[in-house]
Amino acid sequence: MGRTARRTDTGLFGPGSVTWRVHTEPILWVAGLRALYLQSLYPRVMRATYQNSALFDRKRAWARFLRTAEFVTVRTYGASAEVERAAARVRAIHAALTGYDPDTGETFRLDEPGGLLWVHCAEIDSYVDIARRSGALRTDADADTYVAESRRAAEVIGIPGEDAPASRAALADFFAEIRPKLYACTEARRGLVHSFHPPLPWKLAPLRLGVPSLNVLAFSSLPGWARRLYGVPALPASDLATTATLRMVRQATGILPRPEIPTQA
Repeated sequence: MGRTARRTDTGLFGPGSVTWRVHTEPILWVAGLRALYLQSLYPRVMRATYQNSALFDRKRAWARFLRTAEFVTVRTYGASAEVERAAARVRAIHAALTGYDPDTGETFRLDEPGGLLWVHCAEIDSYVDIARRSGALRTDADADTYVAESRRAAEVIGIPGEDAPASRAALADFFAEIRPKLYACTEARRGLVHSFHPPLPWKLAPLRLGVPSLNVLAFSSLPGWARRLYGVPALPASDLATTATLRMVRQATGILPRPEIPTQA
């Protein structure tokens, strides 16, 4: 880990948590992309994002992406008051916006419970899957602990803690139950294509050379059923290759500086 700063309030998790340890890993940027691809398969969530979010406005998308990354950082490492302020802003935005579902003709709120739970589960499944396959999480017990800790993150955005899965098995059960509702709508396919041409600011333009490889790795790490919903075949050999690549990428990024995180005073 990198340098540490001492304080008395360590927020949702704390220095002894699996969450703090895992989120110092650069490989989790792959997990963030995987989460976006997985979240997009729930049509109401994807359409609400498409209809309301700056992510699809090339002039504002990069700033919107950075705000999302900053929220995850604050939620993970922030003091209690910081976490609550950030979460309150997210809850207020969700409560104020609506989406339109052409499948049902309904207008719905962005903070409807089913959508919030789906976004949470897709995010946590992506983090824990990438961390486990890359070696950032070394045991299944640590992976389950990470998922159990994530209930605290669910609560701050308005999901009752008991509704969020507390283990990888519970996550698998959640996905098995919800899969009949999932498909790659037009907006999801547009989002997938859009992700390969991100509107990076000019000073980060060289990063565009690495974006396709990163996106392919994130997409290939999706569950086989999710890739098939996008119309891409899923073969066991490709899963093994993806896992091997994740381990190599983690090893290669091990030399990068880690973020400064607090320790308890």
